Amino acid sequence: MNKDQIQSLKHELSTPKKIVIVPHKNPDGDAVGSVIALYGYLLELGHHVHMISPNDFPAFLKWMENSDLFLNYEKEKEQSDALIREADMIFNLDHNAFHRAGTMEFILKEVDATFVMIDHHQQPDDFATYIYSDTSMSSTCEMIYHFLEMMNDTDKINPAMAAAMYTGILTDTGSFKYSSTTSTTLRVAANLVDKGANSEAINRKIYDVNTPSRMKLLGVALNNMVVLEKYRTAYITLTQKELDDNNFKKGDTEGFVNYALSLDGIVFAQILIEKESEAIIKTSLRSKGDFDVNQLARENWEGGGHKNAAGGKSDLSMTETVNKLISILPAYEKELHEVVI
Repeated sequence: MNKDQIQSLKHELSTPKKIVIVPHKNPDGDAVGSVIALYGYLLELGHHVHMISPNDFPAFLKWMENSDLFLNYEKEKEQSDALIREADMIFNLDHNAFHRAGTMEFILKEVDATFVMIDHHQQPDDFATYIYSDTSMSSTCEMIYHFLEMMNDTDKINPAMAAAMYTGILTDTGSFKYSSTTSTTLRVAANLVDKGANSEAINRKIYDVNTPSRMKLLGVALNNMVVLEKYRTAYITLTQKELDDNNFKKGDTEGFVNYALSLDGIVFAQILIEKESEAIIKTSLRSKGDFDVNQLARENWEGGGHKNAAGGKSDLSMTETVNKLISILPAYEKELHEVVI
């Protein structure tokens, strides 16, 4: 976003507007945190703001102030559609294509609002009037902080906004361990602590909230893990029955794929999770070094994301999906063995 765009957007935001903020489907910490932080900022400017999520998000993110104000599009479609149709501006955060908003895609394509995209994923669609897209950023929450810097409004960051942004940065950097964590990322996190984000409390509220059923499900996942040393790959499967038997709740499988990636010598990890309600196998991909799972997900799993973290889906059965995964690995064998870790 150049200076002219910033000035133009600043001018548009100088008078009260009806604004809707939308994260991607299945919102994670970065999506929820960025929406809540921007919501607080736009309220401070005097706008009429609503947060609409394509669907629900995990309970371990619902401690954030104002998280209870989200409308759930799956359950409140009529009210949400009315607000979207009335909106002067729509901010799309942490996603760069309408289809990433699930069934909200159709109403978003219909309306004549001014769209603003703030996102750090690759290959953005060209639908927004204002686009702040930077794949080098650790998270959309870090981008929200820099956006407020561009607007000369970091003084408007209150403790609730700071906590929300810190949450997104923390979760999307894997607690600051991923390569996307730069010195600037750490300085932004420090500034947010200075503005009221309690790092110890945030870590505890996100990571120390396991339930017995989630821990048992993790045990099932680890028991199902398969290591393919020839391809420096490990994968995990979870069937719908295994989810149901362990009282699965949204967010329970968050981070499971990282256990496979943590194995010594493993470069690529993938988890395959059956979702009978959607007749798909949902998949998450993670990698180390220069192995690009974004491209792998785009080419094979109808998905995408980042170089070292991506997602996608399969319309095949679990057995067929596993067979497909194994069948595509030979094409990447040379690349996998060239990665230095």
